[in-house]
Amino acid sequence: MTHIGFIGSGHIGSQLARLAVAGGHTVTMSNSRGPETLTELVAELGANATAGTVRDAAANGEIVVVTVPLAGIPSVPADLLAGKVVIDTNNYYFERDGHIESLDSASTTVSQLLQDHLPQSSVVKAFNNITFGDLTADATPAGTPNRRALPIAGESAEAKATVASLINGFGFDVLDAGSLADSWRFERDMPSYGVRTNLDELVEALAAAERTARPAA
Repeated sequence: MTHIGFIGSGHIGSQLARLAVAGGHTVTMSNSRGPETLTELVAELGANATAGTVRDAAANGEIVVVTVPLAGIPSVPADLLAGKVVIDTNNYYFERDGHIESLDSASTTVSQLLQDHLPQSSVVKAFNNITFGDLTADATPAGTPNRRALPIAGESAEAKATVASLINGFGFDVLDAGSLADSWRFERDMPSYGVRTNLDELVEALAAAERTARPAA
């Protein structure tokens, strides 16, 4: 059993929390609006869930999931996440986030931005290429034929192994896609984004990805 902190409890965070408690893990849920806004979600999740502040989730979590818009990255508490595995689920939506030059020019990736903010944490990119409804709908036991596969990326082999084990328990095969610099291969608009693939199909989709700069506003 692992205690997982959630910084952000929207569509993705709440679905991952449902998978976590179903798998016997405990969770601390948080958002930018305060724990009192999470009463209904925590009641649904049951005895293995509590609501807290962002700092509570960061402090309590052995693994911490950051699932906030890019504008929220500066508010993620780097001090409390030092030495921890941090899962980044985010994508760059310029329509929501505004244009960010380093992302528009393809000189960095979303998860590298979070890693830059958390220099003492091990950031692993995961869960960003699957819609929130599919997280629970497509989860199946290990060994299921044609099981859906999800990519991960990160700098630490140990951190990626930890996250891969968690994802397998959640109901998905896992493909190591490389470093955070490689995580663009499964970001928005790439062949694997939002598409159901098994492990072999995911390998092909990542290989087919092509990176280009995005026109600035």
